[in-house]
Amino acid sequence: MGTFFRVLSSERLKMSKSRIWLLLLASPLLSTLIGALAETSYSDANPWTVMLGAMAMLHALFFLPIMSGLLPAFLCRYEHTGGGWKQLLVLPVSRSAVYLAKFTIVAGLLALCQLIFLGGVLAAGWIQAFTAPIPWAMIASSLLGGWIACMPLVALQLGVSLSWASFAAPLALNVSLTIPNILIVSSAKIGPFYPWAQPVLAMMPSGEENYGAFNLPLESLMITVVGSFLLFLAAGLIHFRRKEI
Repeated sequence: MGTFFRVLSSERLKMSKSRIWLLLLASPLLSTLIGALAETSYSDANPWTVMLGAMAMLHALFFLPIMSGLLPAFLCRYEHTGGGWKQLLVLPVSRSAVYLAKFTIVAGLLALCQLIFLGGVLAAGWIQAFTAPIPWAMIASSLLGGWIACMPLVALQLGVSLSWASFAAPLALNVSLTIPNILIVSSAKIGPFYPWAQPVLAMMPSGEENYGAFNLPLESLMITVVGSFLLFLAAGLIHFRRKEI
């Protein structure tokens, strides 16, 4: 456990010296603009629900899946250059600790992004001058569900980034698999099992969409998410422990 926290501290230091964490502000800021301009009076639904649905379509359909691939690729870039893996693994640290520390850093950054997004939701509601009470339970379920739904992607992309020395290749693969979300989320058969579509399915408020995979209950989606997360995490960890450096 002590080894894990030492590696975690090292990974946190790497990230703090970079400016990539500023990208975490991009989607919440754009989503806040969308929320502030969203038309919420066209239905009898809670205006907070309508606005959150509009904001989540950008944030969780594209940004969260892309960041779930970009951050692991960035964290592994240091070790892929200048023989960094050999320098790291000759130290008294286990490969499992390295893998889990990198995963924890990415998960923590995505959690921070969700908190910033929460601030954007509240700011957009204030700009819209909503008089309805803030549905904290619904917002918390959306944000937490979206974060959990990113975990299979983080585990999968971390495994790819650890295997491929190129920084651009894992990122290009991730972006190319994110773009089809536009079509896949409308499929009730494919959407729930497609890791890149799961964040938006988990974040969309209940009742805001009534077609395709959006009909799937959140509980059923979470079972699929947790199952795929455990599979990808175990596969990536086993591969990294056996990989020759």
